[in-house]
Amino acid sequence: MGLDIYAGTLTRYYSHNWKTIVQQWAEENGYAFNRITPDGEAADNDEELSPAEVQSAVENWRDQILSAISQPGQPPYAPWPEDNEKPYYTDKPDWDAFGAMLLVAACHTYEEPVPPTVEKDWDFMENPMIARLAGDNERVWSLFRGATWWLPLADAFFFQAPLPTDNTAAIATVGGLRKELEKLNQLAWQADEDTILAWADTEGYPIDGAIDADGHYSKAEIPEHTQYDTQSLAKFAFSMFWRAMRFAEEQRVPILLDY
Repeated sequence: MGLDIYAGTLTRYYSHNWKTIVQQWAEENGYAFNRITPDGEAADNDEELSPAEVQSAVENWRDQILSAISQPGQPPYAPWPEDNEKPYYTDKPDWDAFGAMLLVAACHTYEEPVPPTVEKDWDFMENPMIARLAGDNERVWSLFRGATWWLPLADAFFFQAPLPTDNTAAIATVGGLRKELEKLNQLAWQADEDTILAWADTEGYPIDGAIDADGHYSKAEIPEHTQYDTQSLAKFAFSMFWRAMRFAEEQRVPILLDY
């Protein structure tokens, strides 16, 4: 399964009123695209609720979550707006780049050298440096603790809760994600924001094939890569998370990992 990042309303997400970056590319270039679940079923074959029903359900979930996490004696958290029209941001770091980003963070945290390359389809959570930071109770990063949702709140904290689908997930906040990304940039690169935003376009995976003039995909004369540059992949993923974080702050919407 690939990894996409989505920043937008939950109504749009659960109404399937958004397209991954791969779907957008396929449509722009005249290709058919179907999302398949791990069970081999088409991803959108679920019994559909209307957008209004979805919005009502996610607003109810949102209000319950915000009530549950509000601090005693403090004003309750203001609900973020939900609808099926607000713009969204999405991109596709995939798992190898996400793991490379975690590896760079872990190595710099413990002042260890960053390996120059990572293997394609590597099991990054088995890496000793990543596992060390994931289990470090003095340094709690949502990115290392399995968070897949970040709610648009400025306070930084982390909790387990049921999602609107009743699955349980690790949930953090956009304010907390900002602090983690700022810490990683400080440790590893000290890059300005323009540079960070550009990395999603200038860094990343090497080309394994090409589209010819007839629209056919060809791997001719382009070797398939089995190793990737760690820093390039890390910057690529970091840029997408930074873009999502900034978008979520500006629009007051959650960030989700979709896989």
